[in-house]
Amino acid sequence: MTFARVQTHLNGDVPGVSFEFTYFTAGPADAPRKVYLQAALHADEQPGTMVLHHLLPLIEAADANGQLAARFVIVPMVNPLGMANLSFRHHAGRYDPNSGVNYNRKWPDLFRAVGADLTGTLTSDAAANLGRARAAVAGWIATQTPRTAAERLRLKVMALAHDADIVLDLHCDDDSLIHIFTSPEMMPGLQDLADWIGSAATLTAADSGGSSFDEVLPVFFRQLAAANPSASLPMPVETATLEYRGQADVFDALGQDDARRLFGFLAGRGLIKADPGPKPAPMPGATPLEATEVLRVPTPGMLAYKVELCDRVRKGQTVAELIALDGPLAFSARTPIVAGTDGFILSRVSAKYRTTGANIAKIVGTEPLAGRKGGYLLED
Repeated sequence: MTFARVQTHLNGDVPGVSFEFTYFTAGPADAPRKVYLQAALHADEQPGTMVLHHLLPLIEAADANGQLAARFVIVPMVNPLGMANLSFRHHAGRYDPNSGVNYNRKWPDLFRAVGADLTGTLTSDAAANLGRARAAVAGWIATQTPRTAAERLRLKVMALAHDADIVLDLHCDDDSLIHIFTSPEMMPGLQDLADWIGSAATLTAADSGGSSFDEVLPVFFRQLAAANPSASLPMPVETATLEYRGQADVFDALGQDDARRLFGFLAGRGLIKADPGPKPAPMPGATPLEATEVLRVPTPGMLAYKVELCDRVRKGQTVAELIALDGPLAFSARTPIVAGTDGFILSRVSAKYRTTGANIAKIVGTEPLAGRKGGYLLED
């Protein structure tokens, strides 16, 4: 049995403060494949932590029975710094309060860090190239001198995840259906994951503009391959962000079912030598993130929704009405907020008071939108 709990501490940025960082390892140390799972990078998003809470005993039992065919690293609460971001009874775990940076933005550019050293050294031996690339990344991580707690956390996470074959980052939206963000080259390879977790949409982007955690490794290997066209370096990792519904959807029943489905995916891949269970129903294939509209309001106001999650809408259809809160028609005027594309409602915001430019919903369409091509594709 190799299942183990590992607890370390990260020094904080002020005297007397440190953070407990806990993760779990399982599986044979010499297994050829590695799976990395984490949740709550946005610390105020707890559904993923509930999923991993229920997945851990399944992994521990499989480990005890000698059923694990991969090394597993599982981090149920990957951002203890964000768990401390409390103000006036409100948990704001999305941003580092010291820098204002979203915890899931501006992750390291690994090609900039080690790409020049690797370029020209790679050969036709794909396995050797992968080993050399991963060793270079590990070496770079080991030589860094982090200045802040947030930098220490990121380097710790990168050290755990950089050599994994599957990297899944568990998040949630505000009020949402289950969905996935991933890179285009991951599909249709990750369609089995979409099917297993019941993903209503799989949204793909080679570069969403935010340097999110799930893009770090694909971007690195994509750029490394482009810089060494004569070398053999197929994409060696599958990464995805799994959005488990909305922030309020933290319940045992949901977590248990989601964990069972995630276990089924891993077993179906042969990473766990166990019966995955009945084959899941097929879910929709991938669509480009550029085809998903992030609907925003033009002025402040109070929302009155006219649609529910999963509703299909047409371009020009009213999704919500914005009730004026000031001006000559305050508390009486309503401004229609209309869909800019045909599609279905993937997510909505639960806070109905919105300020100018605030997002209110995502509409998943099929055709890239003119204003979304090559731009910043995330909500914040």
